[in-house]
Amino acid sequence: MHDLDGGTTVLAETPNPFESAARRVERELRRAIITLSIAPGTRLSEVEIAQRWGVSRQPVREALISLAKSRLVETLPQRGTVVARLSVRQMMEARFVREAVEAAVVRRACEGFSPQSRQRIDDLLHLQEEAAERGDHTSFQRADELFHLALVEGTGCMLAWQAIEDLKAHMDRVCYLTLPGTEAMRPLVAQHRDIMAAIDARDADAAEKAMRHHLNEILRALPRVEAAHPHLFE
Repeated sequence: MHDLDGGTTVLAETPNPFESAARRVERELRRAIITLSIAPGTRLSEVEIAQRWGVSRQPVREALISLAKSRLVETLPQRGTVVARLSVRQMMEARFVREAVEAAVVRRACEGFSPQSRQRIDDLLHLQEEAAERGDHTSFQRADELFHLALVEGTGCMLAWQAIEDLKAHMDRVCYLTLPGTEAMRPLVAQHRDIMAAIDARDADAAEKAMRHHLNEILRALPRVEAAHPHLFE
């Protein structure tokens, strides 16, 4: 397996020793909600979360407030705080905004892209191919996220990425339902390679077209996913 950082390959987020307890709980809960490790509709107990991460209830409350602002959790009468169900409307809004941002990103990438960023993307694409062969959709989706992040970093557009992060989470949750096996993952890697081929050729129109096609994949999969998992949607 390729090494992304000069040591053991790690797709998981690197812990920050300086982050607050509230931020750590929020980050890990967010990841669990986005990957559907905690299913939509699940009731969240402050006491259980505090025990799970060895913190007091105050940072848990702060984390849940932040997640509520992102509309990933909600408070319901008689039930308390629960994981929000998947929202087609929010997913569509997220896709619309993300498409606008990433279309601009790949056009900028055609103007110049560092060799280091290009090599990192090659490594990530190889990791995606390996994950697809294993049918490991969690590692695949993480490598997918890092691919898009590497494009953004390589073009100096991190502020734009951070601005859409909360919206993007709603799209990412639906994406996890679209990757049940190898056959669903392979076309996505091919789409990533099409994007990079256009960037390497410095063909901005082709790069934008390839990115828009890639981000619209979720629209093609949505009817099937919603029909297969109606209990997870609003």
